[in-house]
Amino acid sequence: MAATVEARARRILRDIDPSAWEHPADRAALQAARRIPVFDKVLRAVFGLFGEKPIRLAFQANAVRVGPRQFPDIWTHYLEVCETLDVKEPPELFISQTPLVNAGAYGMNKPFIVMNSGTLRLLNRDEITYILGHELGHVMSGHVLYRTMIVILMYLAQLGFPVVGIAARVVLMALLEWQRKSEFSADRAGLLALQQPETTLHTFMRLAGGGYDNETNLNEFLIQADQYRDDGDAADMVFKVLNLLGATHPFHVLRAAELRDWIEAGEYDRILRGEYRQRTDGPAPYQEDLAAAARSYREDAQTFTKQFTDALRQTRDRFAEGFRRSPEA
Repeated sequence: MAATVEARARRILRDIDPSAWEHPADRAALQAARRIPVFDKVLRAVFGLFGEKPIRLAFQANAVRVGPRQFPDIWTHYLEVCETLDVKEPPELFISQTPLVNAGAYGMNKPFIVMNSGTLRLLNRDEITYILGHELGHVMSGHVLYRTMIVILMYLAQLGFPVVGIAARVVLMALLEWQRKSEFSADRAGLLALQQPETTLHTFMRLAGGGYDNETNLNEFLIQADQYRDDGDAADMVFKVLNLLGATHPFHVLRAAELRDWIEAGEYDRILRGEYRQRTDGPAPYQEDLAAAARSYREDAQTFTKQFTDALRQTRDRFAEGFRRSPEA
């Protein structure tokens, strides 16, 4: 449906720098995690237990490496996505026999991507283009090291391993907060790989509930996203935050709304016009990057603080009113 309407020549984003799509909250959350006093200590402990090779073996033992003779259509498709984002050395791609619709980018020194077989079964070619671009965005933005640390820490926590004490759990929660923000950055990279805004937003609906085109409606899904983001009282907003604790990804409705905002702000069209930072330009100015990140995080913090304060006040008022109405003993 959307793919037919939006069919267009693919623009190769020559030498695009990841800062062109990175969300300021992504950078802010990682900076906040790095400021935790035990952050480096915990990561050094994890590095001491695991090296590059064991990590790769653990993730790849039950998967098939994609290439010219293994999933050749996916391999050709993957190379096209790499060309769009101007990735000179494509990371290894693996298909894992898993019914869940998901994919991930992992590794330390040598990143790789794993896509679940369920993703290939549910999504069409354009939607898979978004998924591949999303994961390449994680790789290009340097997310894979910390994403791998999250997986390891969560696994060790489930096993009750001694290294995952209170300090490590604090680091894990901070990294999970960062990972949720990093998904907003990778979503933008996925859109730039596909270059079809409507189809990209439609993909979030498919990821959220599955379904076929004749069963679903993108406009209704976006209305749902706005309602989730904007409706409800302060107490509802507090529970929305609590629902995300321990989660690795934001809810799909929030991701759709966030990406739509970026499109409507004109940033997507600006990049397609070739107005983006290139890798040869060097790193983004430190002060500019820090200011944007701090501003995004400060606004989020102020909003949540106000919502939380309002929720406490409303709860107190309701309790007091209920107490006044209660019959005397």
